[in-house]
Amino acid sequence: MCKIKRLTMSRFDFIPTPLSGLTLIQRKTLEDPRGFLSRFYCVEEFAEAGINKPIAQINHTLTRKKGAIRGLHFQHPPYAETKLVSCLRGEIWDVAVDLRHDSPTFLHWHGEILSAENRKSLLIPGGYAHGFQALTEDCELIYLHTMAYHSEAEGALNVADPRLNIAWPLPISDISGRDSNHPFISSDFQGIIL
Repeated sequence: MCKIKRLTMSRFDFIPTPLSGLTLIQRKTLEDPRGFLSRFYCVEEFAEAGINKPIAQINHTLTRKKGAIRGLHFQHPPYAETKLVSCLRGEIWDVAVDLRHDSPTFLHWHGEILSAENRKSLLIPGGYAHGFQALTEDCELIYLHTMAYHSEAEGALNVADPRLNIAWPLPISDISGRDSNHPFISSDFQGIIL
């Protein structure tokens, strides 16, 4: 009897960022004259990297205007979610802010350029706020979430909060009224306890 050996090849590089748990993921491609194949998610490979929560919701967004900002959004426990953010078209500057109460990087932020060309994704754990700025016209993103959206658990930070001092790369050309009216962080804000 012939035994077939399963050949596996990692489709991702998991790259730590300066903020604990926040991970940049480089998707690898298989290319031939027809084009390429790129995997966005693999339960086995993500589990090997310590990411064990199942995907509960997938969202797809389009941001038309260069310089537009969406964010900074999060969900409070027990609905705190891990997000896997990828850019399908265009280029964005993706930002995560650490809101975890006991974290040594509490209220620190980290930004990464995600684009269709660089095939990078940002894995944002629960306890982080997330937002992005479109660096090109017509940016399309896909988000994989480990929790479904719960409006009663929704939280947000103001993208212009001086306490965060996020260095957005472009002048803000567009932002929703809802996002521009999120409050600044109060002096007694203690963070999220997961």
